Amino acid sequence: MQASLRHVFNYSLQPLRIVRSLNPATLRADLIAGLTVAVILLPQAIAFALIAELPPQMGLYTAIVGAIVGALWGSSNQAHTGPANAFSILVLSVLLTSASPGTPKFVVAAGMVAVMAGIFQLAMGLARLGAVTNFVSYSVIVGFTGGAGVLIAVKQLKHLLGLDVTSRSLVGTLQGVLTHLPKTHVPTLVLGVGTMALIVLVRRLNPKLPEALVGMVAASMAVYFLKLNQNGVAVIGQLPRSLPPLTHLPLLDIDLVAELSTGALAIGAIGLVQTTAITRSIATQTGQKLDSNQEFVGQGLANIAAGLFSGYPCVASFSRSAVNHEAGAQTPIAAVFSGLFVLVAMLVLTPLASYLPRTALAGVLIVIAYGMIDREEIARIWRGARGDAAIMIVTFLGTLFLQIQFAVLLGILLSFALYIFNTSIPRVHSVVPDDDFKHLMHQPQKPQCPQLGILDIHGDLYFGAVNHVEEAIYEHMTRYPEQRFLLLRMHSVNICDFSGIHMLESVVHTYRDLGGDVFMMRVREPILQIMKSTGFYDFLGADHFLSPDDAVPHLFYRVLDPAICIYECDVRTFAECQNLPKRAFSTDGLPLYTDVLIHHVPDMPPEQLWQQVHGESPPLIIDVREPREYKRGHIAEAKLVPLRRLLSEAADVPRDRPVVLVCRSGRRSTRAASVLQDRGYDNITILRGGMLAWEAAGLLEAVD
Repeated sequence: MQASLRHVFNYSLQPLRIVRSLNPATLRADLIAGLTVAVILLPQAIAFALIAELPPQMGLYTAIVGAIVGALWGSSNQAHTGPANAFSILVLSVLLTSASPGTPKFVVAAGMVAVMAGIFQLAMGLARLGAVTNFVSYSVIVGFTGGAGVLIAVKQLKHLLGLDVTSRSLVGTLQGVLTHLPKTHVPTLVLGVGTMALIVLVRRLNPKLPEALVGMVAASMAVYFLKLNQNGVAVIGQLPRSLPPLTHLPLLDIDLVAELSTGALAIGAIGLVQTTAITRSIATQTGQKLDSNQEFVGQGLANIAAGLFSGYPCVASFSRSAVNHEAGAQTPIAAVFSGLFVLVAMLVLTPLASYLPRTALAGVLIVIAYGMIDREEIARIWRGARGDAAIMIVTFLGTLFLQIQFAVLLGILLSFALYIFNTSIPRVHSVVPDDDFKHLMHQPQKPQCPQLGILDIHGDLYFGAVNHVEEAIYEHMTRYPEQRFLLLRMHSVNICDFSGIHMLESVVHTYRDLGGDVFMMRVREPILQIMKSTGFYDFLGADHFLSPDDAVPHLFYRVLDPAICIYECDVRTFAECQNLPKRAFSTDGLPLYTDVLIHHVPDMPPEQLWQQVHGESPPLIIDVREPREYKRGHIAEAKLVPLRRLLSEAADVPRDRPVVLVCRSGRRSTRAASVLQDRGYDNITILRGGMLAWEAAGLLEAVD
């Protein structure tokens, strides 16, 4: 509780931190950047409000309040909050579920949905849930923005042509425009197309000029001097000359809140996603370290303030944020200046709005809408993964033909579904060493070791993926039934829940029931801690977690059966295999590994064997290694009988005196003892740990 209050207090002090960072140099740069953005913001505020079919002054109020509050409580130095194009079409879609444009309820609903979306965003920030926006696919944004661009352009056709079309759907608007096309008001069309042409021309001749403002001023002058408003050209009309007034919203109207709740959630979510995308994009250029939770708080407060002061929902703008950055903004105060400049302009220049033609604004919006359809990004997504392309198409079509808030939520849900689907089928590949024996790689064309399978798990072991991983492991077992040992490479596993632990336990049980075992390497520390806390670490055994450098050598020298390597295996998978003696003899009649049931074999430590060798009745010691191993060092009293010969000539083994079998590590002697036990021998013991243990005990060896 205290930590939460501390975070709230810390977020509330953001304006103080911004003010403390100011100096004359940054103020000068921010003042210039703020003026530059204001020149763009002024016409956009009016135009974007009309997209939402709201009074133009609501766009101006949103531009003023949103820019100031969003900057003071946000995190980014360059992000600019206010009305936005695609966002306005989303707002319109939400408001249409509650009221009709032009009615008092429609205006009230706009303020309500801003406050509701702001509360949602503020709660997300205070709860420190800034990371949730990472789960919204970029394809959703591209699809939504492109669809919104098409909708904006189509909805502005009636104003560009001077037609009276009442339908608000895409198809209905197109049908209405085509039906009433003969009634096109030519002066309105000429003025609108001329505005569009002037905007494009200014953009090409001097991109630094505010082309939208130039086009709107030129159109207003044409109306004023040619008296076009008296000849049927619709104009915006008078705008109020006042500070943003505080409005009284029915915040306790449960029915209205219920009507707007789904839409407010969509507006809040998309606003956070768009703002996060913008701030991160700029931060990659400036190197600024962002606090996404602080940005959520700023967006939430900006929307709440905009709703309370007669505005509508706002969001960070791609275009204005880029202009703010390019104009040299150093701190969030640049956005504050832009809001103040718009306030001054509204108080001084609003009488001129009475000559601003509606068709000119339609022309401005159509040009903007054309730029919203990011053809390059659409093509890249289309050429990329099918899932991303599907998300983009669904969101795009949903934006055109569904209520936009549902289209956006559908795209988000589809993103989650795609993420869950992709993570539920992690790749599980068998790997073998490359030709240089330096790296383990997926090489299906290469033969597998008949004793050891190595599997790479590329993905997380959570409840949605464990069935796929388990099936892949058992499919590998079916394909290579002779492999009794499994090494799992776990470096790509970042998450493992209890379902994953349970699956691993099942796999270990299966291998151990078949006389084999499971080992792991490169297990990440968080996963290792989970394994320890759930008891899996002790269940598998600490010695079963191997280091990357020693995993294969350890298994080769201490786990795999060298008898199979020497007498049965005709492949050389690992580097350690290269020095094994390979013989060109028939193994007919020799018991294969799969035919041998390994029994419990009595063993003795090296010290005990030493005492018996030097006692009154020494046992017969049989060394089952190969001759060249024997020559390097052996127990002086040991008789060399290689395993191959021992298994085929068991009559050489006496039954009337104790026999101790010796090999390098104890594996071959265990195998030989099991075979002899099956043949009725009850006098067999093995040297525990083999010659490795004998050498470690410092006991004498003979060398030939």
